[in-house]
Amino acid sequence: MQQVIDFILEIDKLKGITRKTRPLGLDRLENSAEHSWQIALLAASLAPYADPGMDMARVIGMLLVHDIGEIDTGDTMVYVEEGLAERKAAERVAVERIFGKLPAAQRDQFMALWEEFEASETAESRFANAADRAMPVLLNLANDGQSWKEHDIAHARVVGRIKGQIQDGCPALWDYLEARLEEERSKGWFGMRS
Repeated sequence: MQQVIDFILEIDKLKGITRKTRPLGLDRLENSAEHSWQIALLAASLAPYADPGMDMARVIGMLLVHDIGEIDTGDTMVYVEEGLAERKAAERVAVERIFGKLPAAQRDQFMALWEEFEASETAESRFANAADRAMPVLLNLANDGQSWKEHDIAHARVVGRIKGQIQDGCPALWDYLEARLEEERSKGWFGMRS
């Protein structure tokens, strides 16, 4: 029991990891724990658009653990590609440390979910990655492009960074987002940095 409690108290730190997008109607930035919770619900809500037979419990499990490593590494905006390999290596060290607080069976289960998400080779992991990539876009679309404007992120950079994963994991979601992104481009919601 103590190992589980130690793990749960350790992951409480995810609430202190600040992201770059504001929750709707709030002046503060969201945290990584809120993000993980919201994308898990997004994926569950998108279940009618998933391939038949998709294991939604596994999708939700991946989404709940995918950002645990940020406790040690912090969050990096999805549109930043520089240093990606180094960040991913650091996240792996972090999740091994954090999941290592658990008894072996739970450690291995959570590690397998994290690795599956990272590999993005199964239908479930591709669907989970689609939800993960879509949520910052949905918040920006609802917040008049808040983080895109604040961080000077161009439309082409947004599309280039998210299209493949969303289109591969949930084509209907990409069709929706593609049309919305094109609509909002004319409103000046994007920066100039590609």
